[in-house]
Amino acid sequence: MPSNKSVSDAPIVQFTNCRILRDHQLQREDLWVREGKILNPEKLFFDEKGSADVQLDCKDSIIAPGFIDVQINGGFGVDFSLATDDFKSGIDLVSQKILSHGVTSFCPTLVTSPPSVYHQVLPQISVRNGGSHGAGILGAHLEGPFISKEKKGAHPEHCLRTFEAGAFQDLLATYGSLDCVQIVTLAPEMKRSSEVIRELTKRGICVSLGHSVANLSQAEEAVQHGATFITHLFNAMLPFHHRDPGIVGLLTSDKIPAGRRVFYGMISDGIHTNPAALRIAHRAHPKGLVLVTDAMAGMGLAPGRHTLGQQVVEIDGLNTYIAGKCCTKTLSGSVATMDTCVRHFQEATGCSAETALEAASLHPAQLLGIEHKKGTLNYDSDADFLMLNDSLYVQATYIAGEEVWRQDVSGM
Repeated sequence: MPSNKSVSDAPIVQFTNCRILRDHQLQREDLWVREGKILNPEKLFFDEKGSADVQLDCKDSIIAPGFIDVQINGGFGVDFSLATDDFKSGIDLVSQKILSHGVTSFCPTLVTSPPSVYHQVLPQISVRNGGSHGAGILGAHLEGPFISKEKKGAHPEHCLRTFEAGAFQDLLATYGSLDCVQIVTLAPEMKRSSEVIRELTKRGICVSLGHSVANLSQAEEAVQHGATFITHLFNAMLPFHHRDPGIVGLLTSDKIPAGRRVFYGMISDGIHTNPAALRIAHRAHPKGLVLVTDAMAGMGLAPGRHTLGQQVVEIDGLNTYIAGKCCTKTLSGSVATMDTCVRHFQEATGCSAETALEAASLHPAQLLGIEHKKGTLNYDSDADFLMLNDSLYVQATYIAGEEVWRQDVSGM
């Protein structure tokens, strides 16, 4: 069939011999891509009378949407919460390195820091598309400093803040700007938090509940004011209690506004959450689960001492603790990669490959309201996708239809 270039002169690439994750199922279809977008082959055939310029044999690989990490503090020696002169080169390094782990978009995350750090770092973070240079940046995730002292976790207590009379103005003064901010984690039991949640939501910023001693009614009120996310469920919050399940109770609450879904992040590394707790959460509210790495600077590096913002942390295998004699069992972020989290999630829950993959792609996209272009392989969405084998190991990563990383099999 002759190619008709009346619509576009850009080449059409057809990925064949593959199973595509679409509509929650792996379907044996071809994937068609042009100008960085997923094409509808019926329109191509019947409207344009077109055909592929290039065909690529995927050798029975799974093709799934690229992973989206909405909570990553750094990696490969780079700490996003440290104000350095070469911050941009650091974020570029992380965005490039995480391509091999299937991440095509992410939210660089800053833990609780002094205002001076936010003022210096945030202007250096800009929303950008991904490509051969690295994964796309969706905006910053600010985890703190408006969190509970009792559940501060690895966050430095001397930097914690409360909302005073100015409330939202206090937040603005602390951060300096919200121009590149996508998510803010705060403790909803803090006084005046409701008005802050409303103001952030008005600006299209996702509000997440975390590092908190909130009871269920306080958490429900926060959701009614616009909060839609829970930061690393079970970690740094009150444990589940049958008379007041706290923030965890949002997973089965009957007071969520109609048409609203509460999402929750989980660090599926086998360390932060017991597999039984992971199974409980998933079975209670499967459509809200969002896999996050919560990775810190030590991800990809040898065990030893590394940083997490203002703190020094000790890495021992997959365990990460605040360094020092008095706090050696305080967990402090993760060193697990996203592909590892996906595989552990599937193993721990016994869920399908489709479910595990969507927890790292579709669900974070829905959380951020970008599912029309990211997190799916629907027609006209961005051609950010992965090739994986049946064990969910990433073989190749594509952004906007271009290969940006491929597993080196020369030594295998």
